[in-house]
Amino acid sequence: MALWIILAALVGLALGAFAGYKYRKDATEKQIGRTEEYAKNLLEEAQRRAEENKKEKILETKEEILKLKNELDKEIRDRRNEQQRNERRLAQREETIDKKLDNLELREDALDKKQTEINGLHKEAEDLVAKQQAEMERIGAMTQDEARQMLVSRIQKDAYHDAAVLVRDIEQNAKEEGEKKARNIIALAIQKCAADHVAETTVSVVNLPNEDMKGRIIGREGRNIRALETATGVDLIIDDTPEAVIVSAFDPVRREVARLALERLILDGRIHPARIEEMVEKAQKDVDQQIQEAGEQAIFETGQHGIHRELVKLLGRMRYRTSYGQNVLKHSVEVSHLAGVMAAELGADVQLAKRAGLLHDIGKAVDHEAEGTHVQLGAELARKYHESPDVVNAIMAHHNDVEPATVEAVLVQAADAISAARPGARRESLENYIKRLEKLEEICNSFPGVEKCYAIQSGREVRIMVKPEDVTDIGTTVMAKEIAKRIEHEMEYPGQIKVNVIRETRAVDFAK
Repeated sequence: MALWIILAALVGLALGAFAGYKYRKDATEKQIGRTEEYAKNLLEEAQRRAEENKKEKILETKEEILKLKNELDKEIRDRRNEQQRNERRLAQREETIDKKLDNLELREDALDKKQTEINGLHKEAEDLVAKQQAEMERIGAMTQDEARQMLVSRIQKDAYHDAAVLVRDIEQNAKEEGEKKARNIIALAIQKCAADHVAETTVSVVNLPNEDMKGRIIGREGRNIRALETATGVDLIIDDTPEAVIVSAFDPVRREVARLALERLILDGRIHPARIEEMVEKAQKDVDQQIQEAGEQAIFETGQHGIHRELVKLLGRMRYRTSYGQNVLKHSVEVSHLAGVMAAELGADVQLAKRAGLLHDIGKAVDHEAEGTHVQLGAELARKYHESPDVVNAIMAHHNDVEPATVEAVLVQAADAISAARPGARRESLENYIKRLEKLEEICNSFPGVEKCYAIQSGREVRIMVKPEDVTDIGTTVMAKEIAKRIEHEMEYPGQIKVNVIRETRAVDFAK
């Protein structure tokens, strides 16, 4: 029994040992499996991290390589640019050296030419010395009068040349210094003064309501037209012109009186000698009133005071007076304004300049009634009505009849020329225009050495071609001066005339 217990105990111990071994073996295998799994995971993680690190290192390496490549490219470009700059500098230096060499060659050629010229001049000088010696020998054989005459002739030629050069230099300096200021002053004066001008003629046209009115104006046996012509001192022209009667007279005031009277008779419808006398008398009073108002208006516009009433009336009469189609009263007011503006710019007496400008053509109000030029008549009127001597001098000097005694007189001259020369201000007949151009060309052609002459720009410029073998360059200056003076003395013209003398030498040959 005990044996069986011992055997059972041994068997149980053996089984327990086997079970324990088996358990430990399984536990150990499990532990080993987990350890292997962990180790495997650690290995995979290490491989993954190693791969990532490898990729990062590769990227960093690539970036570093790219950076180094860019820096290298930049350095290469810089070195290439520097090389190109050096090459350009070398090329420029070579070019400069070539130019210097060419210049040296040119200088050598010039020196050779100069040496040749010097040798020629030496020879010419020797020839001149010989000629001078021969001339001295010839002069030695002259009489005293012959020698004096030769000396005077040479001195005259030299003086003529020096005078011409001096005239040209003085004119050039005057133009350079005064032209700009004069242009500014004149431009300012013209801008400040704008005036309307009425183009009038020696006739006035009266429109009729119908053709039957012509017979009523003529009247039975011409009594009405004779009465009207006698009362007004004008000529009535009744021709084939439809519904119009022409009033003709050289006296603009009479013509205006006749025009007003005839218009009122036509409106009234009662046309007979007694009615004509009545209307003419009323028209005369109205025209006198208009004349007075026109004179007062001109004085008011120019700001003048203390002018005699008779001069005021004469100013008003110039409303109906024209010169080359330019209204004389409007022209006088314009001259007054222009002279005043220029006097203000130059620091001269503004009121004196404006007064003289307003009255400078006052003689034209009576020149059809009295003998003498409008300058003489205007000066007499100014003296008669107690104008100042400066005003009288300005009136007499505005056409250079006398020398200007004051700056204001010169300004009146300039203002008169500016107003008259303005394009469109004046008109003249075709016949007078052609005669003036012919006279201008005749004066220019009368000078020796003139080949051709042309009057251009409506007679405001004359262009003269001279023979180069007869007139020198210096002589052209003197000729222009002489022609201008002769034009001033022999012709009357508005504004100014430019004298342009041209000397030209041409050499022509043909290549065959």
